[in-house]
Amino acid sequence: MAEMQIQHQEDHNYNPNHIPRPSPSPNPTQYTQYRFPGKVPHHQHQVHNMDKATPSRFKPNAPKRQHCICITVFLLLLGIILLVLWLAYHPNKPRFTVASASVYSLNATSPPLMSIAMQFNVVIKNPNRRVSISFDRLSAYVSYRNQPVTPHVMLPPLFIEKNSAVSLSPEIGGVAVPVSEDLTNGMAMDENYGVVGVKLVLSGRLRWRAGDINSAHYGFYVKCDVLMGLRKGFVGQVPLLGAPVCDVNT
Repeated sequence: MAEMQIQHQEDHNYNPNHIPRPSPSPNPTQYTQYRFPGKVPHHQHQVHNMDKATPSRFKPNAPKRQHCICITVFLLLLGIILLVLWLAYHPNKPRFTVASASVYSLNATSPPLMSIAMQFNVVIKNPNRRVSISFDRLSAYVSYRNQPVTPHVMLPPLFIEKNSAVSLSPEIGGVAVPVSEDLTNGMAMDENYGVVGVKLVLSGRLRWRAGDINSAHYGFYVKCDVLMGLRKGFVGQVPLLGAPVCDVNT
């Protein structure tokens, strides 16, 4: 009797129109993550490596870039400052002018020696308005036809203020120096003609001074062509024929 009831109940629950539903298939895009001790999934390992690689590629370059920018700005500002200082304090060459010349003795009749004693009045002008000039070494001699006819004479140091001038009257010569025979013959011919051309040469070292700042030493070389009206036996101040031209090289 019990078996008949169970069978009847099963027949009663049976539905001929019922279609069994298929069991849901796993989603192909989903997968199960398995974690094992000491191992990391492959995709997480890649993300972890990218996180580590990112600072090594970008973050270390940032301080270097800022450092380069700071250096560039500093050099640019330094260049601008130096340019302004150069434009403001750029020194011009000193100017030399021979105002007068005197001849005290001239002996060219005993070759191969020649003796001449002269004195020049030289005006040295500083054309700079912001920079003074200090002559630490200064020497002078006289040449005739590109040959020295007097020994070098050391002159005292000079200091010229801004936009000012100093007069210098050195006495040069008086000592016989050896020269060629052609040079003595040429001097005798010029004396007979009444026109003698000599060259006053000054050389030494100078410094530019702006306030308490002194520049390095610079060598200078000055050549002044002096054309004189001189005849044999004349002693004293001689007339200058034309304005002597002084070429200054520093």
